[in-house]
Amino acid sequence: MSEHVIHPVAPPAELQRLPLVTNNRSFGWISDRVAAIVEGKTPWWWWVAFVPSALAAGWLLVMLAYQISTGVGVWGNSHPVMWGWDIINFVWWIGIGHAGTLISAILFLLRQRWRTAVNRAAEAMTIFAVMCAGIYPALHVGRVWFDWWLFPIPTSNAIWPQFRSPLMWDVFAVSTYFTVSLMFWYVGLIPDLAVMRDRARTRIRQFLYGLFSLGWTGSNRHWSNYEKAYLILAGLSTPLVLSVHSIVSLDFAVSQLPGWHTTIFPPYFVAGAIFSGFGMVLTLLIPLRKLCGLEDVITMRHIDVMCKVTLATGSIVGYAYGMEVFIAWYSGSPYERYAFINRAMGPFAWGYWTMIICNVVVPQLFWFKRIRHHLLIVWILSILVNVGMWFERFVIIVISLHRDFLPSNWGYYLPTWVDITTFLGTFGLFFTLFLLFLRFLPMIAISEVKGVIPQADPHHPLGDGSKGGAH
Repeated sequence: MSEHVIHPVAPPAELQRLPLVTNNRSFGWISDRVAAIVEGKTPWWWWVAFVPSALAAGWLLVMLAYQISTGVGVWGNSHPVMWGWDIINFVWWIGIGHAGTLISAILFLLRQRWRTAVNRAAEAMTIFAVMCAGIYPALHVGRVWFDWWLFPIPTSNAIWPQFRSPLMWDVFAVSTYFTVSLMFWYVGLIPDLAVMRDRARTRIRQFLYGLFSLGWTGSNRHWSNYEKAYLILAGLSTPLVLSVHSIVSLDFAVSQLPGWHTTIFPPYFVAGAIFSGFGMVLTLLIPLRKLCGLEDVITMRHIDVMCKVTLATGSIVGYAYGMEVFIAWYSGSPYERYAFINRAMGPFAWGYWTMIICNVVVPQLFWFKRIRHHLLIVWILSILVNVGMWFERFVIIVISLHRDFLPSNWGYYLPTWVDITTFLGTFGLFFTLFLLFLRFLPMIAISEVKGVIPQADPHHPLGDGSKGGAH
């Protein structure tokens, strides 16, 4: 009997997906390309970005020392706007950190293979953004030397934290999120640290990479334990994506203030956080893929998918804005109605309409493939997304507070130079840490990217090692 060989029929060109690594790159090329960013000479653009970032981070330390020695009166917070740029920036930075854990944990559990090229940088972004966020509530207490009272430590005076306060819930939610995200990031780094250890040309690099790679050899036992640990941490991280910003939203939602007292805040805040997080991932990775020569690894397919996620979460945020206005009208409460009329037509209306344009109108441009594949336009739109999300927090906090129930309590909020430069200093801290990460750690998950190329598939023509697959 003659054997009949069945050849798979390729789908039509219009239905074929773009490859996750273009130009048929091999295992060896991926290792060399990603490691070269760390092993090579420090590029000029790194210094151009690092020096001003480090100076801004240094200025942040000066501002923190000035604020602690003088008091929170140096901020623009005053009656009736008791929360200002400090809480705005806290919530904004926490939101920036959500895309990293979403890409790493939820998309890993959903087996989304495209995440492999962007998850490492997004995870690092998460950790550094949470560090920037944590500065603000620690200082907002006024007397920072009493921050240790936030922890459930018994004292001689039996002073315990007020666990009925959502501000206390923040402490535990954010610290847990940071700890699990840091562990998740580090565990994912272990195989790549071993690659860097084996390639190291100096004793110090070999020692440090070897120390943190925990004796990784790439054996079946190591891979089995690694995959179990990674899966467990992904499972732990997934509910944190939903819980952290939900708890942050309860700082507002459990109050009785018009404009804050609403049950839509938890899902609305989570969607907005993912929206802003993906905006920041696009802002960072679009220039980096060019500067680091990673166009074949961070491909147009990755950019396209992230634009679609930004469109989806931006549409959810737009829906939430509409529901807020509808419920304010439907509630029949004159105070609730006035809060939203004041947002759109009051003295801070410019902030409200900036938010609407950046968060509702701008993302709709991602419906068009031509827009999603134009890198400069995508980069500009991603910046506008984060501008809009900052204004969203400004609208929620400042505009809801600046006009109280009594007209005699009304005021106009203005930030001080300390507010503004402290915020700029947190950008310096964020970019300083991110640039150091780029310089000393592989920004792409080498082992994970290798797993999604055709050479890793034994049923693929290139999977037999005959065309570069066995490097």
